[in-house]
Amino acid sequence: MNIISDPNPALAGTLLSPEANQAAALATYGGVLSIDLDAIIANWRKLEKTAVPAECAAVVKADAYGCGIGQVSKALATAGCKTFFVATLDEARILRASVPQATIYTLNGFFQNTGEGYASIDCRPVIGDLNELAEWDVFCRRSGWNGGCAIQIDTGINRLGLTIAEAQGIIPRVNAGDHGITLVMSQLVSAELVNNATNARQLTAFRGIASLFSNVQASLSNSSGIYLGAQFQFDLVRPGAALYGVNPTPEADNPMQPVVDLKARIVQTRNVERGETVGYGGTWTARRPTKLAIVAAGYGDGYFRAASANDGTRGAEVVVAGKRCPVAGRISMDLMAVDITDLPPNAARRGHMATLIGEGITVDELAHHFGTIGYEVLTSLGKRYARIYKGGDAPPPIQAAAPDKTEDKPAAGAETKPAGSPPPLPT
Repeated sequence: MNIISDPNPALAGTLLSPEANQAAALATYGGVLSIDLDAIIANWRKLEKTAVPAECAAVVKADAYGCGIGQVSKALATAGCKTFFVATLDEARILRASVPQATIYTLNGFFQNTGEGYASIDCRPVIGDLNELAEWDVFCRRSGWNGGCAIQIDTGINRLGLTIAEAQGIIPRVNAGDHGITLVMSQLVSAELVNNATNARQLTAFRGIASLFSNVQASLSNSSGIYLGAQFQFDLVRPGAALYGVNPTPEADNPMQPVVDLKARIVQTRNVERGETVGYGGTWTARRPTKLAIVAAGYGDGYFRAASANDGTRGAEVVVAGKRCPVAGRISMDLMAVDITDLPPNAARRGHMATLIGEGITVDELAHHFGTIGYEVLTSLGKRYARIYKGGDAPPPIQAAAPDKTEDKPAAGAETKPAGSPPPLPT
């Protein structure tokens, strides 16, 4: 088990201790986020097995859904994952340093004058507009770059992608050869809803247009799409949230292993009398003499204010001393109050940890209290937690980078491996 600082810490230069001094290192943090890399690998392998013979890629955008793009991508590459998707070129740069041999696609398209950036790290843009395609063609022709790109086709989400008619218009170019298109893809609208008619309409539309892209890989399925059946899987599937434990089949039991465990420290315990209110606005009133634990986590840490409790609505729960306890009053920026009246005396004391995710509280359950989805819960996990990585050949402790840096710096004396040199721009 290894501790790693957040990649964008509020305070730079904090060196986390090696394992012998973990307790001392963690004592300075209000919360601890544990990320199980072995569980991520197990989830990827389950998805890969479900999608056979399609290739199983991995979506690691938004810092691998809050779990750490460097650590997650290294673990998945070691497990056999060869293709990764991110949203932006900046994310691709960080990813390339972690997985030198991987195929990388950026989902948000190709921006003007960024061709050299793609070529310098051997990254493939996902192109969803004819103007982008023309600009990409100009760059490739002038530079001699032939690193490839993906074509995104809109089959109903009305977000990014060429229309079906536009895609049909570039088929002569595909048939002419030497087109540089390595993947044709689309995005499902309602993959998590098994019986939604949109799925079948999109499948028919995508199958028709993808068949015209001769000898080009096709990809339609996200995490949930994998479970719609083999006809949706094509040549490559692109799971994201399911890798990190979010249920890809919300109409059935979750087939994924939980990945994150989140704990926050009890700062204080206190007693309030019957009739007293708790928290901002005084919206929660004690109906009996009540004992509270004040926990060091709030919406500044990604624990949404929507999980608050008031006199008419029960909020989220946390686990204290092995028992679920309800939130009392409003979640504030840095703190929350938890009703621990029903715990045995001295079961919860200052310095103890309360579990916010884990011990039966899932990311999806918390998302329900937040009024959102598991994706947003994960990507909102705060920057003030210490991060502990388990399994997956987790990296050694490293020194925190300055806030304006994009890559973590190794601790003094730590062994480092070369990230590999990206191919130079052709002249």
